[in-house]
Amino acid sequence: MPTLAAGNKKRWPLQGPYRRSTLQGFTLIELLVVLAIIAIGTAGVSLSMRDSAQSALERDAQRLAALLDAARTRSRASGVPVIWRTQMQGDAQRFVFEGLPGAPLPNQWLDAQTRSLSPEPVLLGPEPLIGAQSVALSSANPNRTSSNRLWVRTDGLRPFTVQTSPP
Repeated sequence: MPTLAAGNKKRWPLQGPYRRSTLQGFTLIELLVVLAIIAIGTAGVSLSMRDSAQSALERDAQRLAALLDAARTRSRASGVPVIWRTQMQGDAQRFVFEGLPGAPLPNQWLDAQTRSLSPEPVLLGPEPLIGAQSVALSSANPNRTSSNRLWVRTDGLRPFTVQTSPP
């Protein structure tokens, strides 16, 4: 009696006109399915790869929006005015939160190429409503074009958001 234990092989009928084709090679359909799977995988990988400089600028913009909102919240909670401004230290641009009570917030960009193009400071509080403000960000990379700028802005009531169009 045949069993399915390891080492036992199912015996194929070796008679009839399909004897050779069922035991050797792959069919054309099987090859086409494999090629289609490879093509879909390659397309997915190539679409998921992004410009790393643009990704770094987007990360810095999102982080700056979160830091500005955190500083604004702390300013309102303590009643102390907080001002955000940039500073040059050697070749690197940093930023500082002046008047921020409590533990300091980060003061440098994640990517060393990120620059703020807005020279004016941003007033973050302590009033619940602040004026509409924006900060333009770009990369110091010479290969970047001016169309790769991002703006972190608020209308004074809502949180800071990252946008791709100028105010």
